[in-house]
Amino acid sequence: MAHLTGQERARYVQGMFARIAGRYDLMNRLMTGGQDVRWRRIVIQEAQLPTGGKLLDIATGTGEIAQEGLRQHPDILAVGGDFVLEMMGVGQQNPERRAIRWVAADTLTLPFPDGVFDAVTSGFLMRNVVDVPGAFREQARVTRPGGRIVVLESSPPKKNVLRPFIRFHLNHIIPTLGKMVAGEADAYRYLPDSTQQFQEPDSLMAIMRQAGLENVRYNLYMFGTIAIHVGQKAILKSSKSH
Repeated sequence: MAHLTGQERARYVQGMFARIAGRYDLMNRLMTGGQDVRWRRIVIQEAQLPTGGKLLDIATGTGEIAQEGLRQHPDILAVGGDFVLEMMGVGQQNPERRAIRWVAADTLTLPFPDGVFDAVTSGFLMRNVVDVPGAFREQARVTRPGGRIVVLESSPPKKNVLRPFIRFHLNHIIPTLGKMVAGEADAYRYLPDSTQQFQEPDSLMAIMRQAGLENVRYNLYMFGTIAIHVGQKAILKSSKSH
């Protein structure tokens, strides 16, 4: 399924996440040994939200990153956008996520004006997007100058001694867990496949720079299989006449 392109891929991803919505959070805990909680905390720290700031978490799913934003900064406006309504429906049932403003949104055509958010975050979005450069351009459009874009994403296993063990986990353990817990082995075959076929962290960093972001960097976690990229929207320098 990871070989699909264009609208066919978008439709598959939308349907797949709709099917696994009810068990998505639990599967994330199991697949990562609970480390995903720490990664979301780091994402919000990297966003450097100001007092009373505005956060957009796109492909928010059940709203866990947006919830973490409100946990660290209770005074912000946290918007959670996704094109899978079933995922947001699960998140809306969580009392701790009531303050999130839920919006039906696609990262390629965000329904917001230019420069309204102090930060845009995403978790495990980019490997599912049909136009990664376009997604970054659109996220940058709705971010204020000087604001940050923070991306939590899986990364292909590095070519080292751990690679066979990581690939076994991706290709066998995760689909088995998916079948047992979520009743969806196919979905949890797609997710490891899309990880292994996705951009290397350096390539994703280059795409962010090409989209006009500055000070782009990343850190790796979980034996290099998880990356958190951070980029900043350029601050326009005004020309003053003397």
